[in-house]
Amino acid sequence: MSEPALKVETIDQVAWVTINRPEALNAVNAELHTALSRVFIDLGERRDIKAIVLTGVGRAFCAGGDIEWMRAAIRDPDSFEVVTWEAKRIVYSMLDCEIPIVGRINGDAVGLGATLALLCDITIMNAEGRIGDPHVKVGLNAADGGGFLWPQMIGYGRARELLLTGDLLSAEEAVKLGAIGHALPADQLDEKVNAVLQKLRNGATKAIRWTKAGYTIPLRQVAHSHMDAGIAYECLANRTADHAEAVEAFAAKRKPVFTGR
Repeated sequence: MSEPALKVETIDQVAWVTINRPEALNAVNAELHTALSRVFIDLGERRDIKAIVLTGVGRAFCAGGDIEWMRAAIRDPDSFEVVTWEAKRIVYSMLDCEIPIVGRINGDAVGLGATLALLCDITIMNAEGRIGDPHVKVGLNAADGGGFLWPQMIGYGRARELLLTGDLLSAEEAVKLGAIGHALPADQLDEKVNAVLQKLRNGATKAIRWTKAGYTIPLRQVAHSHMDAGIAYECLANRTADHAEAVEAFAAKRKPVFTGR
């Protein structure tokens, strides 16, 4: 039997959630997307864990959407309705989960991968990694959380440029802008993550949970006001010629030729 695309293991009061598609740079396919839409709901109900760590296997944290999965959505646009519903649940569940989520971002975090990183409460990233939301480069609008998260995290001035161009930031740039908390050499990630976990394990659990419940209120309000419209636009963008061209160009390892259609 093949291993699951998302592994969950509880060790010493910490739930480790690991994206497990290293051969695809942890790109999100249907199985992984569904699993991500459920895991934080399930973990959020538990009282035996004090923290959650979200990380990836291999050299990337998450490279965004899997190209074959995108092709399938283009062939069958109605199936994309399920994807968009799951996308909302991923965002809402990470914000609703009162247990603090620590992002151990082991490499590049792109597209949905960047959204996952930004939704973590404490983010510790490999200094050699890059982060950003290049939805526009595949002919889609930034609808799975990035469209509201980037402006909230780093301000509208720079966020608008990054979302419109799809440019990626280095981990160091992301720290300077306030998108993530820490950028460290790969061999120092675990030491920092463990130090943070020790504080969360030894802290006042209810106070920590309710602190998160409080500071996420504005983000939850913005998320609910943004996601439905963003997802609706993404359903339209999924049917465009430019998106189909971008997917085929990516698969062929060439530059797309956009026509505005």
